[in-house]
Amino acid sequence: MTERLRIALQKKGRLADDSYALLKKCGLRFSIRSGGLLARVKNMPIDLLLVRDDDIPSFVANDASDIGIVGENVLMEERFTTAGDLDADIKMRLGFSRCKLCLAAPANGKISNPADLSYTRIATTYPGVLGDYLNKNNIVAKSVDMKGAVELAPSIGIAESICDLVSSGATLEANGLVAFETILDSEAVLIASGRKLSPEKQAILDKLLSRIDGVIKSTETKYIMMNAPRDRVEEITELLPGADAPTIMPLAGDDNLVALQAVCTENIFWETLEDLKDLGARAILVLPIEKMMS
Repeated sequence: MTERLRIALQKKGRLADDSYALLKKCGLRFSIRSGGLLARVKNMPIDLLLVRDDDIPSFVANDASDIGIVGENVLMEERFTTAGDLDADIKMRLGFSRCKLCLAAPANGKISNPADLSYTRIATTYPGVLGDYLNKNNIVAKSVDMKGAVELAPSIGIAESICDLVSSGATLEANGLVAFETILDSEAVLIASGRKLSPEKQAILDKLLSRIDGVIKSTETKYIMMNAPRDRVEEITELLPGADAPTIMPLAGDDNLVALQAVCTENIFWETLEDLKDLGARAILVLPIEKMMS
């Protein structure tokens, strides 16, 4: 019987949607049923376990799942609040669902920097991460644990400040709060335990990791094409961000121009295109790359 790799995923929410999209870009075919706890991948021996986000680290650590995709903030909180060492470590950073865990307080209030936190109350849903930050910075403050609506704590007198996730900052602004310190930059991460997988499962995982790496690289990578003066090729190549040696081909009917094509592994900004044009490049095209394998 073929062994199946088990992946723990958040069952709903933004991170869940992004995780499903990533796996589908990797070529996995599956469907998610409302309320379902298990989805079987049709074209690879992989099962998806759909669970609460804060259960994913323990699922991986306790062999209920081989790997998991979870927010780094959740992993760190479980690591600080779990009794004993949590056998779940980051194997790959995925680059989506980015957010920050920040300290924030009322605008124009008495708290505007970490030093002002001493002997105050801080409302949070991340007491473990907050406690580690306070200990490392020798700040004596009381953590007030909340399950949600943390941003309301200062206005109703539960705490003088908060420690909460910030994405756009709109929720803080709507509640008259200003972030003054970031204590954790978070993104989606792929986690695994230190257990050794069977050769069969390891082969499945290696193939999946290679595909994920290709998807991530293609997201950050662009294919650029242009016609360029033959005598400016070296200068133009130096402007291309993160590019290997470009492909250069002669243009029919014009010995002074060449067709130049390159894969750029960093962002290409409008300023770069303007600089290329100043060097004589024309007909510049920047194209997305759907799949990429090194």
